[in-house]
Amino acid sequence: MNRARAPLRRDERGSAVVEFVTLGVLLLVPLVYLVLGLARVQAGAFAVSQASREAGRAYVTTDAGEDAAARARAAALIAFGDHRFEDVGTLEIACDGTPCLRPDGTVRTTATVRVPLPLVPAFVRDALPVSIPVSASQVSTVDRFRVLP
Repeated sequence: MNRARAPLRRDERGSAVVEFVTLGVLLLVPLVYLVLGLARVQAGAFAVSQASREAGRAYVTTDAGEDAAARARAAALIAFGDHRFEDVGTLEIACDGTPCLRPDGTVRTTATVRVPLPLVPAFVRDALPVSIPVSASQVSTVDRFRVLP
C-alpha cells in the first residue's frame, strides 16, 4: 500500500550534464560572438587613432618639393594595414589656411573606418547595415621656424 501512494519518481541521473552542456552552449556562443565583435571594433579604434596621428605627422614634416598629401595617405595606409583595414579606411586632410605648410599653421587629419561585424553572411550584408563607423581626428601644427617653400 505504501508503494501505491508514493508518487512515481523518474530517474534523473545524468540530466545535470545535459542541462549544463545545453545552457553552456546557448550562453557561450553569443558571448564569444560579442567578444569577437568588440575586439574588432577596438582594432578599428586603434587603427583610426594611429592613422590620423601618423598622417598628421607625415604631412607637417614634409620637405619642400614633396607631395604632403600623398605622404600622409601613405602613412595612413600603413597604419590601416597594421590592423587589417586596408580596404575600408579613408583619410581626410584639412588645412587652416593657404598655404597649408606655412609656419605655425595647423593641419587636421581625420581617419574613418567602417568595421564589419564578424561572421555575417553575404546575403545579410546586402540587406542590413552590419558595420560600425569609427573615426578619429588629429590636429598637427607645422613647425614655427619652418622655411617657406
